[in-house]
Amino acid sequence: MNPFTYQRASAPEAAVHALASTGTTNSIKLLGGGTNLIDLMKDGVEQPTHLVDVNHIGLDKIEVTIEAGSASGARIGASVRNSTLANHPGIVANYPLLSHALLAGASPQLRNMATAAGNLMQRTRCPYFMDPAFPSCNKRAPGTGCGALTGFNRYHAILGQTDDGARAPHTCIAVHPSDMCVALYALNAQVEVLGPGGKRTIPITAFHRLPGDDPTLDTILKPDELITAVTLPPSKFSKHSWYLKARDRQSYAFALVSVAAGLEMQGSTIRSAGLALGGVAHKPWRSREAEAALTNQPANTETFRKAADLALRGAHGYQHNAFKIELARQCIVRALTQAAQGVQA
Repeated sequence: MNPFTYQRASAPEAAVHALASTGTTNSIKLLGGGTNLIDLMKDGVEQPTHLVDVNHIGLDKIEVTIEAGSASGARIGASVRNSTLANHPGIVANYPLLSHALLAGASPQLRNMATAAGNLMQRTRCPYFMDPAFPSCNKRAPGTGCGALTGFNRYHAILGQTDDGARAPHTCIAVHPSDMCVALYALNAQVEVLGPGGKRTIPITAFHRLPGDDPTLDTILKPDELITAVTLPPSKFSKHSWYLKARDRQSYAFALVSVAAGLEMQGSTIRSAGLALGGVAHKPWRSREAEAALTNQPANTETFRKAADLALRGAHGYQHNAFKIELARQCIVRALTQAAQGVQA
């Protein structure tokens, strides 16, 4: 690990000032739980010269507003630990989809440390990115190609990837690793950030990027901006939601495919829906076409299969992950079927 200096910020504005005063983007990093950053530093992927601790700047509160017996919204501070968020009574009762997604991720020890903002910002776990011994990774070393394209790509993207060939400078088939973010996409969350120019709010669906022509960038967050909170709209899916995660082992494993499904039901008819996939793209994959196809339709297998086909339109697999297309289709149908029946225990 390279030498670095350490600073404990006393307020959000102090953290932003520290970010704004640095000369280069990679020379300073914010430290929350450190569950991803420290690993990347140990492996030599990230080499910051200065760390700013943002654990003590007053962003550790959860506020759930209740009106007429249901949640009219929620605000989650950036420093809230994943375990605290997953077990908060207001989140469990009103946003169970988020709670179950969080509990499906990592391990109890990691959830006790990981923060809401850190979860939003975590990097891909593509082995070609995580290990500098692999020379080809456009995300870690721009212009070197994509080793995963013709290598071991079991966990890689089937949607939204940039594939111009293994040696092309923009090719990237990495996937976003978060479980929490998949639920936030289905719930239509927003991200509050603070920068030198003040505050702004970003829809969660616009926060993360596809690789496009610059796979080094995971989000649209500016180098001098700090995430302060995640906000949730009124709860529509508290009675009908399901988080399904298909993985190689039952715990402490990243998703091959995950599905966050939320339904607003009136009898057996779907009035509105939220549907997002994880483990399939460079960002959580929300399908508005599938959501529209579910709206005002009967909650049955035929409806769910149509939605799955729309969600996976344009999917393309590789030597080791082509199976994920059918796996994702079956997972979507199953998650929607379970959501129509109620909420996970």
